[in-house]
Amino acid sequence: MRLAETKYSAQEIKDLVDTYMMETYERFDFIAETAEGMYLYDENGVGYLDFYGGVAVNNIGNTNPRVVKAVIDQVQDVSHTFNYPYTLPQALLAKTICEAIGMDKIFFQNSGTEANEAMIKLARKYGVENFGPDKYHIISAKKSFHGRTFGSLSATGQPETANHNGYMPGVPGFSYVPFNDIEAIKEAYNDHVIGIMLEPIQGEGGVHPADQAYLQEVRAFCDEKGILLMLDEIQTGWGRTGSLMAYMYHGIKPDIVSMAKAMGGGTPLGAICATKEVSKAFTIGSHGSTYGGSPLCCAAGLAAVTEIIEKDLATNAHQVGTYFTDLLRSMPGVKEVRGRGLMIGVEFHEPIAHEVKHLAFDKKLLITQIDQHTIRMVPPLIADKQNCDTAFQILQQSVKELSSFTEYQARLA
Repeated sequence: MRLAETKYSAQEIKDLVDTYMMETYERFDFIAETAEGMYLYDENGVGYLDFYGGVAVNNIGNTNPRVVKAVIDQVQDVSHTFNYPYTLPQALLAKTICEAIGMDKIFFQNSGTEANEAMIKLARKYGVENFGPDKYHIISAKKSFHGRTFGSLSATGQPETANHNGYMPGVPGFSYVPFNDIEAIKEAYNDHVIGIMLEPIQGEGGVHPADQAYLQEVRAFCDEKGILLMLDEIQTGWGRTGSLMAYMYHGIKPDIVSMAKAMGGGTPLGAICATKEVSKAFTIGSHGSTYGGSPLCCAAGLAAVTEIIEKDLATNAHQVGTYFTDLLRSMPGVKEVRGRGLMIGVEFHEPIAHEVKHLAFDKKLLITQIDQHTIRMVPPLIADKQNCDTAFQILQQSVKELSSFTEYQARLA
């Protein structure tokens, strides 16, 4: 629906949101009305270069024609049914995903946090059934982010942040260790532990990639102890980091992996994949979802995943991401550029991230911030070097305009 098709003005729409919605988001002052490729367009047709990609969802670009056609075709047949009958989109998507990423079984959910809930439940049920009722504990990393429902929130290692504040006590059975520290995992391990739950790159924690050897060492430790390696690839999956799944970069295979965001092509779709042995813990009636794996979302997901694979967008993410990262390192005021592929965090020496985000928005570039020092960019994987040049020029100009940065330069001089 477009603003011109309604009786409301832009300001009246914003007033409706203020009046009727519980707001937990810092809004940008525009109405997202249409989108295509690398751009999001407001109610006046003004284009914004999208380097946030719907929070790493729009890997194949905004309003991808393949997904649009799949959704239109499917909604004309059946958009939703319960999970007792077989549906073609669900079966084909299951086959496509499992074969593409080397996993055995899949269970569909509606979102990333629900996928992580399912991963936690599967790990605990596997532990209890194979080792007894005391084998349930999960070790995760400090500065991690696994979602906002209670299980995934409890797995999130940010106890002093707004993610936890006001919501405790959480679900018991979790402990946190420093990221990229195999010795910390070994010290935290005890006989109650069933799994290690990690992100290959900590997104909300500051865009910190796992060291190449780290996940290999964790995999070896899990094998040694007979416990599960659980990888959260909600944001890193489906080409984002330069390989189809981030764990492929490390040359390992998890026992369970969660995914969402890009796999749905803009529709609410998540999943977990697991090995055949671990999957046996989910039996008839032991877990379920009303909407998970709906024909509509699976049709969109099949189109999106197929597009990512056939167009080899992971390779483009690696090549363009490397180019963009090198550019960003030359920007004034930058302390560090982190990430892999087109999942990039820029940390400044000064706490200017919030100002940079809004100045970039004023110049029609969409990014976000992680904390006061760090901005994050996760553009569609169709981005090219020209898009990166434009984004870099806007960011560089935004930084230079800041009075706080000018003062910082003067102090350095």
